[in-house]
Amino acid sequence: MKEKLALLIRLQECDSELVKLSAKKIKLPEAIVKMEEDFRLFREKVEGNKRKHDELKAKRSDAESRIKKLQDAMSKTRERLLEVKNNKEYQAMLKEIETAEKASGDIETQIIALMEEMDQLTGLVKQDEETLRQAAGEHVREKKNLTDELGAVDADTQAWTEKRADLQKQLPGELVDRYERVRKRNNGIGVISVWKAVCNGCHMNIPPQMYNEVQRSEALLSCPNCNRIIYFEDQEKSA
Repeated sequence: MKEKLALLIRLQECDSELVKLSAKKIKLPEAIVKMEEDFRLFREKVEGNKRKHDELKAKRSDAESRIKKLQDAMSKTRERLLEVKNNKEYQAMLKEIETAEKASGDIETQIIALMEEMDQLTGLVKQDEETLRQAAGEHVREKKNLTDELGAVDADTQAWTEKRADLQKQLPGELVDRYERVRKRNNGIGVISVWKAVCNGCHMNIPPQMYNEVQRSEALLSCPNCNRIIYFEDQEKSA
């Protein structure tokens, strides 16, 4: 009987491992997707200073283009001054040049402010790039670990399934049927240990006489509360 009980315990181990592997098959892809999304959000946050720096750079380029257009316009106006034949038109052109010079000066002031802000961001961008580089390396390693773990699930499942089939062949059919019935009614656990007269499945006390019989391991006994097949395990020695 002890041999059959030992086989049942090993069969339960197989089923417990198969349940874990089945859960991994679902959870690992979900974990990988979540990891990718978390890293994407992290990268967006870290790259905030770079985006701002690029925006300032674009604004500076636009401002410099506007200055060039104003300068080109002023050059043409000055050339036309040489051809002016009346004072009114001359004064109008001078006013046009004055307005353009003021606008150009205002834009130059904006450019200086943009450049100062860009200089402040340059150092932060370099720090962010290093932070992102390190995080990206860690992300790749963690993703590889999860991917490798997922890749091993099918092989592990096959190995435990074969082991289970071999154990099942060594047990009487009626005993396997009994185990399967109990296991299906008890969240996948058909065999459970008992220690200090307490079933580790339902955590209820079992009668003293039954506890003595369980320790002798001379018969296959079931917990009177949860109906799982029970066996004695000295958890102080196991620890």
